[in-house]
Amino acid sequence: MSEQTISQQCDQILARLHALASSELAASYARYGIHSANPLGISMPDLRRVAKDYRDHNLALALWESAVYEARLLASLIDDPRQVNLSQMEAWVIDFDSWGICDQVCMNLFARTSLVVDRAIAWSQRREEYVRRAGLVLMAVLPIHAKKLPDETYSPFFPLMLECAVDERLYVRKAVSWALRQIGKRRPALYDIAVETAQQIARLNTPSARWIASDVLRELLSFRRRNERCV
Repeated sequence: MSEQTISQQCDQILARLHALASSELAASYARYGIHSANPLGISMPDLRRVAKDYRDHNLALALWESAVYEARLLASLIDDPRQVNLSQMEAWVIDFDSWGICDQVCMNLFARTSLVVDRAIAWSQRREEYVRRAGLVLMAVLPIHAKKLPDETYSPFFPLMLECAVDERLYVRKAVSWALRQIGKRRPALYDIAVETAQQIARLNTPSARWIASDVLRELLSFRRRNERCV
């Protein structure tokens, strides 16, 4: 499509999104910790229905540039992960301003790119809250999106989660717990390493570390007991 056609289609989609907007839903975002700029108030099921009509990398880039919260969510749904490069990922991750946009873009798009492991490692070492969370979210969803990856792929993640565990920011510590729990449950060969890492985190003895360790160990140990009963 030409640049003019993309611009026109972007405007049409934005008009479609505005027609679906709910000021009541938009106002509720703050209750869930989503304080993104320019929210319209559109449910994810409605956005996914809109996304079915489009699949275009350049259109996704145009929608992202609109800076409308739901348009950016839609961009993550219609983009082609094969065309996503490092420059785009770095530009988008800097724009993350809530856990909502962070998690959706990571799950819908970034986790499906060839750079997922590289960015999980790099971003989890960054200081920006939602950049760090993005790296940890990629670790959490990788076992779902890339089931054929060898277990060795996950080895660098554990020391990084240990480092992040002393970060007292809410959305970082929640992401550490999520990543450790998901890897432990979905990669049987890594279960014991996940438990050991949680125990190491507990010994850090900071408020964040204690919360993470308790959350992870409770779920992983319960997961093992359930599985043992089913054998």
